[in-house]
Formats: sequence, structure tokens, C-alpha cells
Amino acid sequence: MTPSSAFNPTPRFDDQPELGDIKINHNVVASIVRLAAMQVPGVAGVGGGIVDGISELFAKRESDHRGVKVSEDNQDTYAIELRLVVNYGAEIGKTSYEVQLAVRKQVIAMTGKNISRVDVIIEGVRLPTDLAAGRDKADDLWPDAPTTD
Repeated sequence: MTPSSAFNPTPRFDDQPELGDIKINHNVVASIVRLAAMQVPGVAGVGGGIVDGISELFAKRESDHRGVKVSEDNQDTYAIELRLVVNYGAEIGKTSYEVQLAVRKQVIAMTGKNISRVDVIIEGVRLPTDLAAGRDKADDLWPDAPTTD
């Protein structure tokens, strides 16, 4: 084996020091996470909890990144925390698992960086609009009573 045929790892697009560094803002990663999560059936929304509302007031964060926390370690690996609202009737465990897979796949595909974990926190359950609208009708509060003459 000659020295020139020594092991040379395949370069990644973001490992090219002669061209400069490529940095991805965590807000961009949070947007990718939100969009990937919203594509999963059973997900009604991302974020929207009281903690996000309060922190948005003080930190003046944009609503695009609400409900998603992205951190990065010194090995360029992301750890993601995601707060979800699921649709009423959706299986929470299955939906959360599918969100974890979708987020992991999409972030790796778009950034080329590894993910150590995707933590999913269920913030709430949302009723479908037709059920929520029907609950407010006064007629639905009383059972059908027979009419008398």
C-alpha cells in the first residue's frame, strides 16, 4: 500500500476548509423541523403552549420557530425538542414516533448533520372544527324532548 492510497474519507459538502465554513442558523433548522412535523398525519400544530407564548413576549422570537428548540454539540450533532398539538382521535404514541422519524430524515437530508435525539412533547389535543363548532350550539345541550300539545 502506498502512502497516496491511504484511507481518505469521502469529503462532505460542509467539510471544505479551502472554501470557508458553512453555518446553518438554528432558526433555519427549526423551520425545517416545523414543516416536517406538519406533514405527519395527526399533527394539528407545532408549539402554541403557554411557555412559548410567554417566552415569545420576552425573547421576541418569531412565530416560525415557536415550539421547536434546537441545540448543537461540539461534534456538529443536533438535539431537537419539539412541542406538538395533535388532532383528537390520533394515536399519540404512533404520531409522535412518525414525527421523530420525519424530522430526523428531513433535517439530515437538508443539513447533512447528524441528530442525537428528537424529543416530542405533546402540548395539547385539538378538536376537529366541525366537532368544536357543534359543541357551542344551545340545542345540543338538551336531549330531544317529546313535544306536547
